[in-house]
Amino acid sequence: MHKIPVSEVRNFVIVGHSHSGKTALTDALAFKLGLNDRVGSTASGSSVSDFADEEKTRKISIFSASFQQDYKSADGKTYSLQFTDAPGFMDFHGQLIAACRASDTALVVVDASSGVQIGTRRGWKCATQQGAVAHAVVVTGLDKDNTSYMDTLAKIQEAFGDCCVPVAFLGADKKGVVSVFSKDVPADLAEAAEAARQKILELAAETDDALMEKFFSEGTLSEEEINTGLAKATAKGSFVPVLPVLSLSGGGIPELLDVICRYFANPTQRVQNDAEGNAIEVAAGKPFVGLVCKTVSDSFVGQMSYVRVISGTLKSDTEVENTRSGGREKIGAMLIPQGKKQAQTDEVTAGDIVAIPKLKSTMVGDTLCAIGTSVKAAALTFPDPVMFAAVSAKTQADEDKMGTALNRVTEQDPTLHVERNAETHETVLKGLGDVHLDVAVNLLKQMGNANVVLSTPRIAYRETVNGVAEGHHKHKKQSGGRGQYGEVYLKIERLPDGETDWFVDDTVGGSIPRNFMPAIEKGLVDAMLHGTIAGYPVVNVRCRVFDGSFHDVDSSEIAFKIAGSKAFREGMVKAKPVLLEPIMTVRIVAPDTCMGAINGDLSHKRGRVLGIDAEEGMQVITTEIPQAELARYTAELRSITAGQGSFSMEFNRYDVVPGSVVPKIVAESPHKHHETEE
Repeated sequence: MHKIPVSEVRNFVIVGHSHSGKTALTDALAFKLGLNDRVGSTASGSSVSDFADEEKTRKISIFSASFQQDYKSADGKTYSLQFTDAPGFMDFHGQLIAACRASDTALVVVDASSGVQIGTRRGWKCATQQGAVAHAVVVTGLDKDNTSYMDTLAKIQEAFGDCCVPVAFLGADKKGVVSVFSKDVPADLAEAAEAARQKILELAAETDDALMEKFFSEGTLSEEEINTGLAKATAKGSFVPVLPVLSLSGGGIPELLDVICRYFANPTQRVQNDAEGNAIEVAAGKPFVGLVCKTVSDSFVGQMSYVRVISGTLKSDTEVENTRSGGREKIGAMLIPQGKKQAQTDEVTAGDIVAIPKLKSTMVGDTLCAIGTSVKAAALTFPDPVMFAAVSAKTQADEDKMGTALNRVTEQDPTLHVERNAETHETVLKGLGDVHLDVAVNLLKQMGNANVVLSTPRIAYRETVNGVAEGHHKHKKQSGGRGQYGEVYLKIERLPDGETDWFVDDTVGGSIPRNFMPAIEKGLVDAMLHGTIAGYPVVNVRCRVFDGSFHDVDSSEIAFKIAGSKAFREGMVKAKPVLLEPIMTVRIVAPDTCMGAINGDLSHKRGRVLGIDAEEGMQVITTEIPQAELARYTAELRSITAGQGSFSMEFNRYDVVPGSVVPKIVAESPHKHHETEE
């Protein structure tokens, strides 16, 4: 890699709604920069960005792909361009988060035939949350029928504000792109071009008192003054350049590269904080600090860690410290990512993204730093899973490989979680959607040769009581020698909220010796593992042992344990037992046009709407829904909203299952009633 000053590094991420033209734009940029000898295409499987087998099959971006290339601009300077194509599909939001964290500027792609969609807003918001200091917008799809650049520009300004200003227009007959300062602007756009020029001059002037004074006195600024002012305005967020690009023909790509070089933020303009909120000074001469934003398991070189250099310079054959583990990592080879390919380098600096193979104990989100500095960058935070599936091996041979394969897949994707449910005895795979889990299954096969199947996981129901009742059992057994004898009377009632003392000894007069009370309590604990309705664990009950009897010779701990267990079962049957189910608080974000369909679907899911709010042009529904109704909600919401809806959820509480639903749950329960034989 050429030793280019940090001030000439431009690191940006390409974001937008799925199928908005992000990857086509990436392919066009790669071709223009000489990274490919032809313009790649997702349709033909030749894209330099979507090169994984899963991406070729599904025709969507699943993994982020980073590129680096030097570019000599019209002003004669050579810039280092680092750019990442991030997925727009909601199931792969974790890839978007990591890509935005590794970038300084967000290049937002809007398809003129679809306008601003939820994925557009999500990409913009994610980049802002992850620290991007600047945004720019590219309008694609203008070669499609019934599309208008000016109409799309109006929608962009409505969504993101008047700071979005066009710097170029389509040429006549939608051929080529012309600058707003060009004399070749079509006549019907002359008025719009003049308004854009004035807005650009004002925004440039507002960044400096001297420029403002000159603008007011002379009414204009020089080209150099405009570029200097707009670069400052972009970094402050007060100016968002908008321009059209015709990716297939390459129209607008030179103009876009000019905007990137002139206006996009450099790494020193981005505020980088450590985990405690203290600023990290960004400069090539400072101690090295890097954040691991992505890991990939490569079949040839093993694990590959993608590191965004936050500050300082990193050279090959040096040691760095992992501030999470406290261990040291040896940096051997360093590779500059160029999509599927990599180019070897021996030095990287602030703003660069570098792939480092064979780091022993480094994970996504770890901070690597120069020995002795112990800087820990602010943590990467990923969304919680919203879709769960029980995963099981197809054969015994697959069972032996499944655990290792699951570890490899989840290590490179922090939004995939694996949990062993001790209650249902299932291994549960959790992700951000049905496509996410489906891709994970295919990766298990590719990376670990483990064939697995997914199924709907069992719900962890509970049972409790709504009434008060007494239970009694006398356990008496003679076997020729010493017998067994224990008698227990108890009362079962609902345990009040906030109280924890569930076992109470109310006996008087020594009807049951104190040394047998632990055995009775143990019998109750065993009995509460399987309720009387469907065999699910019993919760929130209080048991009061108020009477009983014993035998001086035959009474024993096992006898009182059995007596307590059976007394509990008798009492629970009479204490109005009810089935409880987990209730989730769900936050649904969708366009206003989908509200009727969503509300109708919620009524079928036994949902209870808590409130509806507006947020960034979208409607936000807060509702409570039983977990059992959410097994396929990711796909269902996508269908209802044509891909424009998303949701998040968290556990709220357990609540009583309606009587009409109980028979179905009982019929499907895998539990058996565990009764001790007399």
